[in-house]
Amino acid sequence: MTVALAIDWYRKMLWTAVLVGGPVIVAGVVIGLIVAILQAATQVNDSAVAFAPKAVATILTIVVAGPWMLAQLVDFTTAIFVAVGRLHP
Repeated sequence: MTVALAIDWYRKMLWTAVLVGGPVIVAGVVIGLIVAILQAATQVNDSAVAFAPKAVATILTIVVAGPWMLAQLVDFTTAIFVAVGRLHP
């Protein structure tokens, strides 16, 4: 395995992590921003109010995007195993 090949696999791994984690993080940030604006407007500063909508958004995002995220992880893992099988000692 060359250094260039290792760097390419590292890049693919990071991109897969961004693709898989991105929807959940974006949903949490968007809901968090909306809740923060509503809390500032209503002056309700309870931490449970901020936590519950983010938890629901995270769960809904995983339910909706879960199959796609799992497919991305399976594709990457399959590619890794195929690549390992092609390595020569």
